[in-house]
Amino acid sequence: MPSTPSPEPPIAVPPSVPIFVSFHNGHNHAPALPPISASPSESPSNGEFSPVLSPADNPDFFLSPPPSSGGVSTGAVVGIVIGGGALLVVLTLIYFLYKKKRKRDDEAPPAPKAGGPYGGQQQQNASRTSDHVMTSLPLPKPNSPPQQLPWTPPAPPFMSSSSGYDSNYSDQSALPPQSPGLALGNTFIYEELERATDGFSEANWLGQGGFGYVYRGILRNGQEIAVKMLKAGSSQGEREFQAEVGIISRVHHRHLVALVGYCVADAQRLLVYEFVPNNTLEFHLHGKGQPPMEWSSRLKIAVGCAKGLSYLHENCNPKIIHRDIKAANILVDFKFEAKVADFGLAKIALDTNTHVSTRVMGTFGYLAPEYAASGKLTEKSDVYSFGVILLELITGRRPFDPTNVYADDNLVDWARPVLDQASDENNFEVLVDTKLNNEYDREEMARMVACAAASVRHLARRRPTMDQVTRVLQGNTSPSELKE
Repeated sequence: MPSTPSPEPPIAVPPSVPIFVSFHNGHNHAPALPPISASPSESPSNGEFSPVLSPADNPDFFLSPPPSSGGVSTGAVVGIVIGGGALLVVLTLIYFLYKKKRKRDDEAPPAPKAGGPYGGQQQQNASRTSDHVMTSLPLPKPNSPPQQLPWTPPAPPFMSSSSGYDSNYSDQSALPPQSPGLALGNTFIYEELERATDGFSEANWLGQGGFGYVYRGILRNGQEIAVKMLKAGSSQGEREFQAEVGIISRVHHRHLVALVGYCVADAQRLLVYEFVPNNTLEFHLHGKGQPPMEWSSRLKIAVGCAKGLSYLHENCNPKIIHRDIKAANILVDFKFEAKVADFGLAKIALDTNTHVSTRVMGTFGYLAPEYAASGKLTEKSDVYSFGVILLELITGRRPFDPTNVYADDNLVDWARPVLDQASDENNFEVLVDTKLNNEYDREEMARMVACAAASVRHLARRRPTMDQVTRVLQGNTSPSELKE
């Protein structure tokens, strides 16, 4: 009996072989689908494998997410990469900002010492060395490189007696005609002045005033300048800046320091003056270790200063009151020609005003008594201050010195009775600076003593004008003209 062949077993799909399904839609190809594989866990219990299904047999296939493989998803990896890159950028930016700040701090100029001309006191050494003791705050510099601003100080219109102003003084009051030698818009950029002063270095530091620091500089054209950097953020410094630009830029006289220009850079205000090389009258009179000034130099300085003040009072319309005449504000060149400096406290006085009412500012020892007591300012206040300077030139003493051996600390109080006696007796030994060793012209001394006595009179109305004082000092008028 022939044997019947046994049926062939079904072909099973190995579970390790994946099946890929893809569809074509015209020219567009759908993305490849994840592999479909049979899982032994899904096989029937009889050991046979379940049939292989296509995506068409399961419509939910396209809506179901792919099975998790237990690893990190692609989105998470991308997020980590982006976050890490952003953190790296932030850290790099912080590093560079820190390095920039350290560099700016290292390059900041050294703190100047107290003391300068052009509105301050000056150190006595002509040369600058690195062993100076720094006692004041460092020079403020802009947080970012400052740029020149499109700002020009206002040019107030001229005012007449019918201007309608009901106050005795206004910061926007009339100004004298502008000096033909200087355009009001003569501005500098900060970088130009920084380069001219070698970064405002200590070697170029001239001194320090109440509202700023002064440096020597050289422009590219070779011109020597003095740069006053006013302290940033100071309201008084801002007022001083506007006063100087608005006043000194409009006057021109050989015995007044000329304003070359100015700079506005962010919060910084800088004033640029002509450079006067031979320090101040205070330095030459009272500087430690300085040789005594000759009488001829003292007289020349007195005449030059008187001419400058006379110009402000008599030739400017309206008149200008300096308000801070003192030995530290009288600059001298190598020929001992005097130049009046620092117009930061100057005031404009209209002809219709008998006086200017303002808060008292100035230097102790030089203030006129009526101004110190009531704030009433006139040109006679400048006359009084100039009289104090004459006393310094005559006696060689400071206006106020609590350490002196005389009964009165105030030079004026001590000198008043002595001045009258010396003039009456024509004997000046008790007055004259002993450093002169009696080497002076007696007639010139008599004229200066008479001018000093008249200028420091207690009542303002009894003091002479600066024009009268100038003529007497020059010998053009007899001292008798100054008598009451």
